[in-house]
Amino acid sequence: MLRTVASFACSLLLATTAIAQQGGAIPSPRETANVDLGSGAIKISYGAPSARGRKVMGQLVPFDKVWRTGANEATAFATNTSLKIGDTSVPAGTYTLYTMPSAGQWLLIVSKQTGQWGTVYNQSQDFARIPMKSAALPAPQEKMSISFEKTSGNSTELHVKWENVDESVAITAQ
Repeated sequence: MLRTVASFACSLLLATTAIAQQGGAIPSPRETANVDLGSGAIKISYGAPSARGRKVMGQLVPFDKVWRTGANEATAFATNTSLKIGDTSVPAGTYTLYTMPSAGQWLLIVSKQTGQWGTVYNQSQDFARIPMKSAALPAPQEKMSISFEKTSGNSTELHVKWENVDESVAITAQ
């Protein structure tokens, strides 16, 4: 199975490289979100898919199942300082972010497993599952985004936005 995933990942990488070389747009380009929190910093690297006319929440992104929170490679999360994410203390290090979307409350999953393809998820590697705050976007958002907002001093909010949803969680550097 792992060999099949690695082979698929290699094929996809070659295909997206060929598209880029021909001047075409990569369907889910790699994006980053960065924030400085006092003497610490956070960096997130993720694939940013677009809706392209598809129903996203509840269909493309199924409810009550772990989602890679982006596209292609797993969403990488790195911090050089200890954090409090929601009510959970997270030591400095490198992690993978997943989410568990729901029609009600979403969960942010911080995984100790790193470097894997986005669909390779191992629940035994969960460091924490953290409740997120839900809000509706004022207008539909075509491309998924991860951002830091309301940053002040050593605190910020992590936002995952797509279609009509804005899921967030408070983060404080400790």
